[in-house]
Amino acid sequence: MSENTVSYRLGNAVITRIVETQFPLAFNTLYPAALEDMDEAVARRKLPVDFTAAQEITLSVHSWLIDMDGLKILIDTGIGNHKPRPFSALFHQLENPFLQRLAAAGAAPEDIDYVLLTHLHTDHVGWNTRWVDGAWQPTFPKAKYVLPRTELEYFFTPAGEKRRMLFDDSILPVICTNQAVVMAADGGEILPGIAFHPAPGHSAGHMIISLRSGGHEAIFSGDAMHSPLQVARPEWGSTYCLDLRTALASRLALLEQAAQNNALILPAHFPGASAGYVMREGDGYAWRYAQTPAKLK
Repeated sequence: MSENTVSYRLGNAVITRIVETQFPLAFNTLYPAALEDMDEAVARRKLPVDFTAAQEITLSVHSWLIDMDGLKILIDTGIGNHKPRPFSALFHQLENPFLQRLAAAGAAPEDIDYVLLTHLHTDHVGWNTRWVDGAWQPTFPKAKYVLPRTELEYFFTPAGEKRRMLFDDSILPVICTNQAVVMAADGGEILPGIAFHPAPGHSAGHMIISLRSGGHEAIFSGDAMHSPLQVARPEWGSTYCLDLRTALASRLALLEQAAQNNALILPAHFPGASAGYVMREGDGYAWRYAQTPAKLK
């Protein structure tokens, strides 16, 4: 497998990262509210001594493929190709080999049984559909797409109106083919061992997804955190969060659960090996990347 498709084993599950793209953002762009704390973080050795406000932080956009009990399940679907996104040059009219990387991990579009979406932002729903015969059609023809209810309802509010284009090209088509399943606002189990849990703040109805297998726990944390910096400094909210205070509460709850249960955390945007563990350190937390992912044939 390539570096884009490293895999982890958790009980009976194999979890494989499928990278779509990566890009850098300056610290002061991603965490503008944290600038006044940066020097203090350097002094406490939470950041390198030569760290600057313009320091670039790499963000990865990837999906997680779960192969478990005869099912293939995709967590989030990235940005997508050929999608008009005039509000973001990073996401506009891309051409990435995502489906080829998915195939390299052993899954064709018709093999996917479920698509589970932590939230309905542009970089998490794009490959729900692809352009075929002059129309946006579901990429995964037999999959059930599980959508958080509060996220879906947000598109029909005045605040959500400006993102209706991604509803129209990436969500509405799977509703029209009767492939959509709406997850209740308070979450719940969607498959044995796999459940949605509310973690709002980044977006109106953002959720995390837990997986339990063989006595172990994994948590797909979506955008509760954008980089490992937020493990040591959870108070640093990203510029993309809808409600910073609520996002902080959700992040702290996630960190405590992860540390207490020794859960494997699988974020949506961490670079490097992406997955890892949260450990208590003093009165806070520290991040440790998972060691040596299993290379699958």
